[in-house]
Amino acid sequence: MKITFFGAAGGVTGTAYYCESADARILIDCGMFQGGKDAEALNKNAPPVNYNLLDAIVLTHAHLDHCGRLPLAVREGYRGPIFGTPATLDLSALVLRDSLKVQTSDLEKRNRMRVRKGKDELEMLFDEADVEGAIGQMKPLTYHEPFPVAPGMEIIVDEAGHILGSGSLKLTVKDKNGKKSVIFSGDLGAHGMPIVRDSEPFKEADMVIMESTYGDRDHKPLQETIDEAIGIIKNALHSRGKILVPSFAIGRTQDLIYYIEQAFRLGGLPRFPIYVDSPMAIEATRIYMSHPELFDDEMKDFISSGEMERDKGYIRPTSSAEESKHLNDVQGPCMIIAGSGMCNAGRIKHHLRHNLWKPGTSVLIVGYQAEGTLGRKLVEGNKFVSIYGERIAVRAQIHKLGGFSAHASQTDLLKWFNDLAPARPRVVLTHGEEKSRIPLAEIIRYRYGLQPFLPKYGESIEL
Repeated sequence: MKITFFGAAGGVTGTAYYCESADARILIDCGMFQGGKDAEALNKNAPPVNYNLLDAIVLTHAHLDHCGRLPLAVREGYRGPIFGTPATLDLSALVLRDSLKVQTSDLEKRNRMRVRKGKDELEMLFDEADVEGAIGQMKPLTYHEPFPVAPGMEIIVDEAGHILGSGSLKLTVKDKNGKKSVIFSGDLGAHGMPIVRDSEPFKEADMVIMESTYGDRDHKPLQETIDEAIGIIKNALHSRGKILVPSFAIGRTQDLIYYIEQAFRLGGLPRFPIYVDSPMAIEATRIYMSHPELFDDEMKDFISSGEMERDKGYIRPTSSAEESKHLNDVQGPCMIIAGSGMCNAGRIKHHLRHNLWKPGTSVLIVGYQAEGTLGRKLVEGNKFVSIYGERIAVRAQIHKLGGFSAHASQTDLLKWFNDLAPARPRVVLTHGEEKSRIPLAEIIRYRYGLQPFLPKYGESIEL
């Protein structure tokens, strides 16, 4: 089998791995690139494979950087199955429909500006027919059960612990000469995160393709991060300012609400208004609640206690655009959780535009910020940023809370790999910037005597 890397090779977005055997061809993930003009250029096309010959697409999970280019594959003529766990497929449908809405809205704004400047209008990357076509081709996979995904190819999905429905994949290729297996870690979750179960490591394979988002460091201990967040929120409540939280609609928003409800329940925070200003996050939460079989024991106990019902008056969903605009007039103290998580789209950009220049505003950055994104510029301490063509002064307090990450830290990555190491697989590190995957590669070489391969975009490796 030959595997070619058409994304997440030297970066953390755009995941797409093309697997070819003598009898079949499949694509593992079909993600969108995120961050700056380079990402926009890469998102104009589906991964460069022959979609008339492709047997299947298999998703590890539902984040945009893993499923966002599915409509482009359909536009290129792909009509085969798109496999994923039931929760992944439910969430992917939500992500794709929301991505179309964001693209349509942003393109309308940009084209109005281009017309005024005498420039040609930009075209949509994909349309509703492409999105609905992709959703109509989705077919479920069950955890832990071998499934014949293509001729001579079998997939097993284990829990990845990243978001609801996320999976690590073991792909086994069989022919008359025998069989070989390769594991795709997908995005691995941090150990002990709420709601979802911890990741389940496989025990053996001939090759492992492993994420390295935080391969160079460990997160701050979760409880320290929770305590830090509570302290920041208390100060903001005291100053009666707004607390803006750019948050990924799937996974991070649900985790944050869980932590805040726990702080309410234990007396760590007084109850105050929290606006979930994201139709996507609201719907994602509904999907989460429809899959209780995937919850960890802690979440199951919390639901059965009835405590969630008590806080419904303080957790306020704002679905419509008018409700979102009304938040401009709402006085603090309050928290506004809105997408996108990297501040490069969605309603959070409007809230930042209206509030970044106010010294009383606090911004909590609770997730990874890719290079070139607005969120990355805030984390890096830029004094001015551009939002919708307007130069905005950054006078708000910017707080980076890395311990909330849904990605495994260096220690968690090595713990997951430790179960595989005795099989001495070939190791390939992807889904990480060079500053993250090079240190992880060095540790794996030193600790296990294995030399990882660090592919670049378009490179291949044979198994």
